Amino acid sequence: MPPETVEVRRSARRRRTVSAYRDGDKTIVLLPAGLSRTDEEQWVRRMLDRLAAKEQRRRPTDDDLLERAKDLSARYLDGKAIPQSVRWVENQQHRWGSCTPDQGTIRISTRIRGMPAWVVDYVLMHELVHLLVPSHGPRFWTLVERYPRAERARGFLEGFSMAASAAAEEC
Repeated sequence: MPPETVEVRRSARRRRTVSAYRDGDKTIVLLPAGLSRTDEEQWVRRMLDRLAAKEQRRRPTDDDLLERAKDLSARYLDGKAIPQSVRWVENQQHRWGSCTPDQGTIRISTRIRGMPAWVVDYVLMHELVHLLVPSHGPRFWTLVERYPRAERARGFLEGFSMAASAAAEEC
């Protein structure tokens, strides 16, 4: 993997704060103008590490998903929903996730990869509850509502869907 391109921008108006963001294939690090070269090197390294950690949290692997699912089950379902596997899939264009209760498998659409963690957790929770209750009846929704951000996450996903369909219509 080639070394990443880092652009350091110093500002006389910036006094104490340091920030960084990705812009395409380059990382921009914003520093106060008066920072020493030694401090600059330390801050650049620190900010690159922070960005990498943030990106890892926002793009979990299949193993990360399985661990998150187990944690959600333990916290909100008394550990009763035990998935055999949880994985990202590319072929779900109309669902956020799916579950096969007989096999204990959960599949999560890559369309939600990069969404806030609490939204991914909601989709995981929804599918975990299907391991216990296959249908969408009252018992199912009672269990899903144990997740504190369930309603907020549903609203986020509905808004995302509306925005995506409106954008498609504008083309």
